[in-house]
Amino acid sequence: MHLSPPGMTLINARLSGGEIGCVRIVGARIAAVGGAAQRGDSVVDLDGDRLLPGLINAHDHLQLNSLTRPASSRSYAHAREWIADVDARRTADPEFEAGVAVARDERLLIGGLKNLLSGVTTVAHHDPYYASLSGEYPTRVLFRYGWAHSLYVDGEQKVGSSYRATPRRWPWIIHAAEGVDGEAAQEFERLEALGCLGPNTLLVHGVALGRAQRLRLDRAAAGLIWCPSSNLHLFGKTADVAELAARGRVALGTDSRLSGARDLLEELRLAGGLGVVDDSLLEAMVTRDGARLLRLGDRGELRAGMRADLLIVPARKGLGTASRADVRLVLIDGIVRYGDLDLARRAAPQGEWAEIGVDGRAKILQPSIATLLARTPIGEPGLTLAAPAGEAAAGEAAA
Repeated sequence: MHLSPPGMTLINARLSGGEIGCVRIVGARIAAVGGAAQRGDSVVDLDGDRLLPGLINAHDHLQLNSLTRPASSRSYAHAREWIADVDARRTADPEFEAGVAVARDERLLIGGLKNLLSGVTTVAHHDPYYASLSGEYPTRVLFRYGWAHSLYVDGEQKVGSSYRATPRRWPWIIHAAEGVDGEAAQEFERLEALGCLGPNTLLVHGVALGRAQRLRLDRAAAGLIWCPSSNLHLFGKTADVAELAARGRVALGTDSRLSGARDLLEELRLAGGLGVVDDSLLEAMVTRDGARLLRLGDRGELRAGMRADLLIVPARKGLGTASRADVRLVLIDGIVRYGDLDLARRAAPQGEWAEIGVDGRAKILQPSIATLLARTPIGEPGLTLAAPAGEAAAGEAAA
Protein backbone atom coordinates (compact mmCIF):
# COMPACT_ATOMS: atom_id res chain seq x y z
CA MET A 1 0.00 0.00 0.00
CA HIS A 2 1.34 3.41 -0.98
CA LEU A 3 1.61 5.93 1.85
CA SER A 4 1.95 9.66 1.32
CA PRO A 5 5.11 11.18 2.80
CA PRO A 6 4.60 12.59 6.29
CA GLY A 7 3.40 16.14 6.36
CA MET A 8 1.44 18.55 8.50
CA THR A 9 -2.34 18.68 8.53
CA LEU A 10 -4.14 21.78 9.78
CA ILE A 11 -7.56 20.75 11.07
CA ASN A 12 -10.59 22.75 12.24
CA ALA A 13 -9.48 25.65 10.06
CA ARG A 14 -11.99 28.24 8.93
CA LEU A 15 -11.33 28.47 5.20
CA SER A 16 -11.89 31.37 2.81
CA GLY A 17 -15.55 30.51 2.22
CA GLY A 18 -16.26 30.37 5.95
CA GLU A 19 -16.49 26.59 6.12
CA ILE A 20 -14.50 24.51 8.61
CA GLY A 21 -12.03 22.18 6.93
CA CYS A 22 -8.47 20.95 6.87
CA VAL A 23 -5.40 21.56 4.75
CA ARG A 24 -2.54 19.11 4.40
CA ILE A 25 1.00 20.34 3.70
CA VAL A 26 3.87 18.20 2.47
CA GLY A 27 7.18 20.01 2.18
CA ALA A 28 6.72 23.42 0.61
CA ARG A 29 3.36 22.67 -1.04
CA ILE A 30 -0.28 22.19 -0.20
CA ALA A 31 -0.95 18.50 -0.76
CA ALA A 32 -4.71 18.48 -0.22
CA VAL A 33 -7.65 20.56 0.93
CA GLY A 34 -10.21 18.43 2.74
CA GLY A 35 -9.82 14.77 3.49
CA ALA A 36 -7.93 13.63 6.56
CA ALA A 37 -4.46 13.54 8.01
CA GLN A 38 -2.18 10.75 6.80
CA ARG A 39 -0.19 8.36 8.95
CA GLY A 40 2.88 10.10 10.35
CA ASP A 41 1.53 13.62 9.88
CA SER A 42 1.78 16.20 12.61
CA VAL A 43 -1.74 17.44 13.28
CA VAL A 44 -2.37 21.08 14.24
CA ASP A 45 -5.80 21.99 15.55
CA LEU A 46 -6.60 25.59 14.62
CA ASP A 47 -9.75 25.65 16.78
CA GLY A 48 -11.66 27.63 14.17
CA ASP A 49 -8.96 30.20 13.41
CA ARG A 50 -9.05 31.55 9.85
CA LEU A 51 -6.63 29.99 7.35
CA LEU A 52 -5.86 32.11 4.29
CA PRO A 53 -3.37 32.09 1.46
CA GLY A 54 -0.40 34.28 2.33
CA LEU A 55 -1.15 37.87 1.36
CA ILE A 56 0.25 39.51 -1.76
CA ASN A 57 1.36 43.14 -1.65
CA ALA A 58 1.31 44.20 -5.30
CA HIS A 59 3.28 47.44 -4.92
CA ASP A 60 6.05 48.56 -2.61
CA HIS A 61 9.40 50.33 -2.75
CA LEU A 62 11.10 48.16 -0.15
CA GLN A 63 14.15 50.36 0.45
CA LEU A 64 12.05 53.43 1.36
CA ASN A 65 10.04 52.11 4.31
CA SER A 66 12.49 53.18 7.01
CA LEU A 67 12.45 56.82 5.88
CA THR A 68 10.25 59.33 7.69
CA ARG A 69 7.15 60.68 5.99
CA PRO A 70 7.29 64.44 5.30
CA ALA A 71 5.31 66.53 7.78
CA SER A 72 3.89 68.73 5.02
CA SER A 73 0.12 68.60 4.47
CA ARG A 74 0.44 69.90 0.91
CA SER A 75 -1.85 68.38 -1.71
CA TYR A 76 -0.32 67.66 -5.09
CA ALA A 77 -1.63 67.76 -8.64
CA HIS A 78 0.87 65.23 -10.02
CA ALA A 79 3.35 62.75 -8.55
CA ARG A 80 6.26 64.62 -10.14
CA GLU A 81 5.69 67.47 -7.65
CA TRP A 82 5.87 65.08 -4.70
CA ILE A 83 9.05 63.46 -6.06
CA ALA A 84 10.63 66.92 -6.35
CA ASP A 85 9.75 67.63 -2.70
CA VAL A 86 11.24 64.30 -1.58
CA ASP A 87 14.43 64.95 -3.55
CA ALA A 88 14.74 68.39 -1.93
CA ARG A 89 14.62 66.77 1.53
CA ARG A 90 17.88 64.96 0.80
CA THR A 91 19.77 68.19 1.47
CA ALA A 92 17.28 70.25 3.49
CA ASP A 93 16.28 67.69 6.14
CA PRO A 94 19.18 66.23 8.20
CA GLU A 95 17.05 63.38 9.58
CA PHE A 96 15.97 62.37 6.10
CA GLU A 97 19.51 62.71 4.78
CA ALA A 98 20.76 60.40 7.54
CA GLY A 99 18.04 57.87 6.74
CA VAL A 100 18.96 57.79 3.06
CA ALA A 101 22.64 57.34 4.02
CA VAL A 102 21.88 53.97 5.69
CA ALA A 103 23.03 51.11 3.49
CA ARG A 104 20.40 50.04 0.99
CA ASP A 105 20.41 46.40 2.11
CA GLU A 106 19.63 47.48 5.68
CA ARG A 107 16.68 49.54 4.45
CA LEU A 108 15.50 46.69 2.24
CA LEU A 109 15.44 44.43 5.30
CA ILE A 110 13.01 46.77 7.08
CA GLY A 111 10.79 46.77 4.00
CA GLY A 112 10.69 42.98 4.03
CA LEU A 113 9.97 42.85 7.74
CA LYS A 114 7.14 45.36 7.35
CA ASN A 115 5.51 42.95 4.92
CA LEU A 116 6.11 39.73 6.83
CA LEU A 117 4.61 41.11 10.06
CA SER A 118 1.39 41.93 8.22
CA GLY A 119 0.97 38.45 6.75
CA VAL A 120 2.49 39.21 3.34
CA THR A 121 4.27 36.24 1.84
CA THR A 122 4.87 37.79 -1.62
CA VAL A 123 5.61 41.42 -2.40
CA ALA A 124 6.15 43.19 -5.73
CA HIS A 125 9.10 45.58 -5.46
CA HIS A 126 8.82 48.43 -7.98
CA ASP A 127 12.53 48.99 -8.47
CA PRO A 128 15.46 46.83 -9.59
CA TYR A 129 15.62 43.34 -8.14
CA TYR A 130 18.60 43.56 -5.79
CA ALA A 131 20.60 40.45 -4.82
CA SER A 132 19.73 40.83 -1.12
CA LEU A 133 16.03 40.29 -1.90
CA SER A 134 16.68 36.59 -2.38
CA GLY A 135 18.05 34.11 0.12
CA GLU A 136 17.69 35.10 3.76
CA TYR A 137 14.98 37.73 3.31
CA PRO A 138 11.83 38.05 5.43
CA THR A 139 9.35 37.43 2.62
CA ARG A 140 9.19 36.30 -0.97
CA VAL A 141 9.84 39.04 -3.57
CA LEU A 142 8.56 38.90 -7.15
CA PHE A 143 11.53 38.51 -9.48
CA ARG A 144 10.00 37.71 -12.86
CA TYR A 145 8.68 41.08 -13.96
CA GLY A 146 9.30 44.00 -16.27
CA TRP A 147 8.91 47.58 -15.18
CA ALA A 148 9.37 51.23 -15.87
CA HIS A 149 9.05 53.94 -13.27
CA SER A 150 6.72 56.24 -15.21
CA LEU A 151 6.42 58.28 -18.39
CA TYR A 152 7.47 61.47 -16.61
CA VAL A 153 10.66 59.94 -15.16
CA ASP A 154 11.72 57.54 -17.94
CA GLY A 155 10.30 59.09 -21.08
CA GLU A 156 8.37 57.41 -23.89
CA GLN A 157 11.32 55.71 -25.60
CA LYS A 158 12.55 53.96 -22.46
CA VAL A 159 9.01 53.01 -21.41
CA GLY A 160 8.23 51.51 -24.80
CA SER A 161 11.51 49.59 -24.88
CA SER A 162 10.88 48.22 -21.40
CA TYR A 163 7.43 46.94 -22.37
CA ARG A 164 8.66 45.30 -25.57
CA ALA A 165 11.56 43.63 -23.75
CA THR A 166 9.31 42.07 -21.10
CA PRO A 167 8.20 38.47 -21.78
CA ARG A 168 4.42 38.34 -22.16
CA ARG A 169 4.21 35.69 -19.45
CA TRP A 170 5.60 38.24 -16.95
CA PRO A 171 3.77 41.29 -15.60
CA TRP A 172 4.90 44.71 -16.78
CA ILE A 173 4.40 47.37 -14.12
CA ILE A 174 4.42 51.19 -14.36
CA HIS A 175 3.21 54.16 -12.31
CA ALA A 176 0.49 55.83 -14.37
CA ALA A 177 -2.28 58.41 -13.99
CA GLU A 178 -0.82 59.24 -10.56
CA GLY A 179 -2.32 62.65 -10.03
CA VAL A 180 -5.37 64.79 -10.66
CA ASP A 181 -4.20 67.13 -13.45
CA GLY A 182 -4.36 66.97 -17.23
CA GLU A 183 -0.93 65.38 -17.55
CA ALA A 184 -1.95 62.49 -15.30
CA ALA A 185 -5.20 62.05 -17.23
CA GLN A 186 -3.34 61.78 -20.56
CA GLU A 187 -0.83 59.14 -19.47
CA PHE A 188 -3.19 56.27 -20.26
CA GLU A 189 -3.63 57.55 -23.82
CA ARG A 190 0.13 57.89 -24.24
CA LEU A 191 0.75 54.34 -23.00
CA GLU A 192 -1.94 52.99 -25.31
CA ALA A 193 -0.45 54.87 -28.29
CA LEU A 194 2.98 53.41 -27.46
CA GLY A 195 1.54 49.89 -27.62
CA CYS A 196 2.12 49.38 -23.88
CA LEU A 197 -1.39 48.31 -22.98
CA GLY A 198 -1.68 44.52 -23.03
CA PRO A 199 -2.80 41.57 -20.88
CA ASN A 200 0.38 41.73 -18.80
CA THR A 201 0.21 45.51 -18.17
CA LEU A 202 -0.31 46.66 -14.59
CA LEU A 203 -0.86 50.37 -13.99
CA VAL A 204 -0.02 51.53 -10.47
CA HIS A 205 -2.33 54.15 -8.91
CA GLY A 206 -4.63 55.15 -11.82
CA VAL A 207 -6.12 58.06 -9.85
CA ALA A 208 -6.84 60.08 -13.01
CA LEU A 209 -8.33 57.25 -15.07
CA GLY A 210 -11.75 58.13 -16.47
CA ARG A 211 -14.48 55.53 -16.92
CA ALA A 212 -13.85 55.14 -20.66
CA GLN A 213 -10.16 54.50 -19.94
CA ARG A 214 -10.99 51.97 -17.24
CA LEU A 215 -13.25 50.13 -19.70
CA ARG A 216 -10.43 50.03 -22.25
CA LEU A 217 -8.06 48.75 -19.59
CA ASP A 218 -10.55 45.96 -18.86
CA ARG A 219 -10.97 45.12 -22.56
CA ALA A 220 -7.19 44.86 -22.86
CA ALA A 221 -7.25 42.33 -19.95
CA ALA A 222 -4.78 44.60 -18.14
CA GLY A 223 -4.92 45.44 -14.44
CA LEU A 224 -4.71 48.20 -11.88
CA ILE A 225 -2.71 48.21 -8.65
CA TRP A 226 -4.62 50.29 -6.11
CA CYS A 227 -2.79 52.17 -3.34
CA PRO A 228 -5.54 54.25 -1.72
CA SER A 229 -3.65 55.44 1.37
CA SER A 230 -0.83 56.92 -0.73
CA ASN A 231 -3.32 58.48 -3.17
CA LEU A 232 -5.39 60.09 -0.43
CA HIS A 233 -2.29 61.39 1.34
CA LEU A 234 -0.85 63.00 -1.79
CA PHE A 235 -3.91 64.01 -3.80
CA GLY A 236 -6.94 63.80 -1.52
CA LYS A 237 -8.45 61.36 -4.03
CA THR A 238 -8.02 57.76 -5.13
CA ALA A 239 -8.89 55.67 -8.16
CA ASP A 240 -12.44 54.56 -8.90
CA VAL A 241 -11.97 50.81 -8.64
CA ALA A 242 -15.46 49.37 -8.11
CA GLU A 243 -16.12 48.07 -11.63
CA LEU A 244 -12.57 46.88 -12.24
CA ALA A 245 -12.46 45.08 -8.89
CA ALA A 246 -15.69 43.25 -9.69
CA ARG A 247 -13.98 42.07 -12.89
CA GLY A 248 -10.91 40.81 -11.01
CA ARG A 249 -8.71 43.54 -12.48
CA VAL A 250 -7.46 45.11 -9.22
CA ALA A 251 -4.66 44.18 -6.83
CA LEU A 252 -3.85 46.10 -3.66
CA GLY A 253 -0.50 47.65 -2.79
CA THR A 254 0.88 49.71 0.06
CA ASP A 255 3.45 51.86 -1.71
CA SER A 256 6.21 52.73 0.76
CA ARG A 257 5.71 54.40 4.12
CA LEU A 258 6.93 57.67 2.61
CA SER A 259 3.39 58.16 1.38
CA GLY A 260 1.42 54.99 2.12
CA ALA A 261 0.08 52.94 5.01
CA ARG A 262 2.16 51.28 7.71
CA ASP A 263 1.52 47.85 6.17
CA LEU A 264 -0.91 45.87 4.05
CA LEU A 265 -3.34 45.20 6.90
CA GLU A 266 -3.63 48.93 7.56
CA GLU A 267 -4.12 49.45 3.81
CA LEU A 268 -6.94 46.89 3.88
CA ARG A 269 -8.62 48.69 6.79
CA LEU A 270 -8.47 52.01 4.98
CA ALA A 271 -9.65 50.51 1.68
CA GLY A 272 -12.54 48.77 3.42
CA GLY A 273 -13.55 51.98 5.14
CA LEU A 274 -14.02 53.70 1.79
CA GLY A 275 -17.02 51.46 1.17
CA VAL A 276 -16.42 50.98 -2.55
CA VAL A 277 -15.76 47.23 -2.53
CA ASP A 278 -16.94 44.51 -0.16
CA ASP A 279 -14.80 42.32 2.08
CA SER A 280 -14.71 39.41 -0.37
CA LEU A 281 -13.32 41.60 -3.16
CA LEU A 282 -10.76 43.13 -0.81
CA GLU A 283 -9.60 39.67 0.16
CA ALA A 284 -9.39 38.65 -3.50
CA MET A 285 -7.20 41.68 -4.28
CA VAL A 286 -4.51 40.46 -1.86
CA THR A 287 -4.84 36.76 -2.68
CA ARG A 288 -6.41 35.27 -5.84
CA ASP A 289 -6.60 38.39 -8.04
CA GLY A 290 -3.24 39.74 -6.91
CA ALA A 291 -1.59 36.42 -7.78
CA ARG A 292 -3.26 36.19 -11.18
CA LEU A 293 -2.41 39.77 -12.19
CA LEU A 294 1.22 39.28 -11.15
CA ARG A 295 1.31 36.01 -13.13
CA LEU A 296 1.92 33.88 -10.02
CA GLY A 297 0.22 30.60 -10.76
CA ASP A 298 1.41 28.82 -7.63
CA ARG A 299 -0.07 31.00 -4.89
CA GLY A 300 -3.09 33.08 -3.90
CA GLU A 301 -5.47 30.16 -3.31
CA LEU A 302 -5.89 27.20 -0.97
CA ARG A 303 -5.71 24.22 -3.28
CA ALA A 304 -3.49 21.24 -3.94
CA GLY A 305 -0.20 22.02 -5.63
CA MET A 306 0.01 25.60 -4.45
CA ARG A 307 2.90 26.86 -2.35
CA ALA A 308 2.37 26.44 1.38
CA ASP A 309 2.45 30.21 1.89
CA LEU A 310 -0.22 30.65 4.56
CA LEU A 311 -1.66 33.17 6.99
CA ILE A 312 -3.60 32.32 10.15
CA VAL A 313 -5.65 34.98 11.92
CA PRO A 314 -8.17 34.74 14.78
CA ALA A 315 -11.57 33.28 13.97
CA ARG A 316 -13.46 36.54 14.25
CA LYS A 317 -10.92 38.71 12.47
CA GLY A 318 -11.58 39.76 8.92
CA LEU A 319 -8.65 41.15 6.97
CA GLY A 320 -10.26 44.58 7.17
CA THR A 321 -10.07 44.57 10.98
CA ALA A 322 -6.86 42.64 11.70
CA SER A 323 -3.57 44.21 12.71
CA ARG A 324 -0.11 42.70 12.68
CA ALA A 325 -0.36 41.97 16.41
CA ASP A 326 -3.41 39.80 15.63
CA VAL A 327 -1.51 37.58 13.20
CA ARG A 328 -1.43 34.07 14.61
CA LEU A 329 1.05 32.54 12.19
CA VAL A 330 2.75 33.15 8.85
CA LEU A 331 4.24 30.22 6.95
CA ILE A 332 6.33 30.47 3.79
CA ASP A 333 7.02 27.19 2.00
CA GLY A 334 5.45 25.49 5.03
CA ILE A 335 8.01 27.00 7.43
CA VAL A 336 6.93 29.15 10.37
CA ARG A 337 8.30 32.66 9.93
CA TYR A 338 6.30 34.82 12.38
CA GLY A 339 3.41 34.56 14.81
CA ASP A 340 2.28 33.35 18.22
CA LEU A 341 4.44 30.98 20.23
CA ASP A 342 1.60 28.63 21.21
CA LEU A 343 0.62 27.99 17.59
CA ALA A 344 4.23 27.84 16.43
CA ARG A 345 4.85 25.10 19.00
CA ARG A 346 1.96 23.09 17.62
CA ALA A 347 3.05 23.56 14.02
CA ALA A 348 6.75 22.82 14.64
CA PRO A 349 7.33 21.19 18.06
CA GLN A 350 11.09 21.06 17.46
CA GLY A 351 11.25 24.55 16.05
CA GLU A 352 13.47 27.34 17.28
CA TRP A 353 12.47 30.97 17.22
CA ALA A 354 13.59 34.37 18.43
CA GLU A 355 11.24 36.04 20.89
CA ILE A 356 10.07 39.51 19.92
CA GLY A 357 7.40 42.00 20.89
CA VAL A 358 5.12 43.56 18.27
CA ASP A 359 2.91 46.45 19.31
CA GLY A 360 2.87 45.19 22.90
CA ARG A 361 2.20 41.51 22.04
CA ALA A 362 4.65 38.67 22.58
CA LYS A 363 5.53 37.05 19.26
CA ILE A 364 8.15 34.81 17.67
CA LEU A 365 10.24 35.43 14.56
CA GLN A 366 12.44 33.20 12.45
CA PRO A 367 15.84 33.45 14.20
CA SER A 368 17.85 34.21 11.06
CA ILE A 369 15.67 37.24 10.36
CA ALA A 370 15.92 38.43 13.97
CA THR A 371 19.70 38.09 13.79
CA LEU A 372 19.81 40.29 10.68
CA LEU A 373 17.52 42.81 12.35
CA ALA A 374 19.73 42.99 15.45
CA ARG A 375 22.69 43.90 13.26
CA THR A 376 21.01 46.81 11.47
CA PRO A 377 21.43 50.43 12.61
CA ILE A 378 17.70 51.02 12.09
CA GLY A 379 14.71 49.34 13.67
CA GLU A 380 11.09 48.56 12.94
CA PRO A 381 8.72 50.84 14.91
CA GLY A 382 6.71 48.84 17.43
CA LEU A 383 9.05 45.85 17.37
CA THR A 384 11.39 44.86 20.17
CA LEU A 385 13.76 41.92 20.44
CA ALA A 386 12.68 40.30 23.70
CA ALA A 387 15.72 38.02 23.72
CA PRO A 388 19.10 38.24 22.00
CA ALA A 389 18.61 37.54 18.32
CA GLY A 390 19.31 33.93 17.48
CA GLU A 391 18.41 32.69 20.96
CA ALA A 392 15.40 30.54 20.34
CA ALA A 393 12.48 29.56 22.46
CA ALA A 394 13.45 25.90 22.06
CA GLY A 395 13.93 25.26 25.76
CA GLU A 396 10.60 26.85 26.58
CA ALA A 397 8.91 24.95 23.74
CA ALA A 398 10.25 21.63 25.07
CA ALA A 399 9.07 22.27 28.62
